[in-house]
Amino acid sequence: MMTEDEQIAYEKFSSPLTSLKLYLRAILAVLGKDITAEMRSRELLSSMFVFALLVILIFNFALELDISTRLTVTAGVLWVTFAFAGTLGLNRSMASEKDRACLDGLLLAPVDRSAIYFGKMLGNLIFMLLVEMIVLPIYSLLYNTNLFSIGFLAVVMLGSIGYVTVGTLLATMAVQTRTRDVMLPILLFPVTIPLLIAAVKGSMGFLQGLEMDAIRPWLNLLVSYDIIFLALALMVFDYLVEE
Repeated sequence: MMTEDEQIAYEKFSSPLTSLKLYLRAILAVLGKDITAEMRSRELLSSMFVFALLVILIFNFALELDISTRLTVTAGVLWVTFAFAGTLGLNRSMASEKDRACLDGLLLAPVDRSAIYFGKMLGNLIFMLLVEMIVLPIYSLLYNTNLFSIGFLAVVMLGSIGYVTVGTLLATMAVQTRTRDVMLPILLFPVTIPLLIAAVKGSMGFLQGLEMDAIRPWLNLLVSYDIIFLALALMVFDYLVEE
């Protein structure tokens, strides 16, 4: 039997509001750890940015196209850049946790393991968005294309959320294998094909000034993809890290 003081303490820390605060604090702790580590090393962002810049420059000199044709290929070029740079970032993010034995320490922490997932996912999302914020102005300058419309940026945001949602989950699985650098793209790209197609079509629609009725199905697919895989990650992450 618990004493009266123990009962009061139990009720205090088991209340839904307190549990939510502790859960959010755990997410922010994981997120803060990743950001602090990256600000010290700058290893992840620099590799992602250099890779993205290299891809853009290659396409810029390889595709000497007129203005109308550039609008057609812009969405595809950008999402190829985002996808490969994002995959590089996801791989490096989880590999650093494994190499430094930090992943085992995170799993031993007395918090819900989904908080670890959301902390890692938000960190990967922030890094990917930072690279995109640098890439988009450079691409606009090189290709003389205006990319700064609200609709286009919304598609970039939705696509990035979906990509890191699935990518963080699969990177956690792939990092346990010896061939983790090869395994992640093999697992990730087939799963993200619907997301990338919707992102390319939605981006192309806004760049070409199509009617909203033609773009809305792709936006709905992006939103549905994000919600489904976010819920799926919440349910299966605990089982994946146990393997």
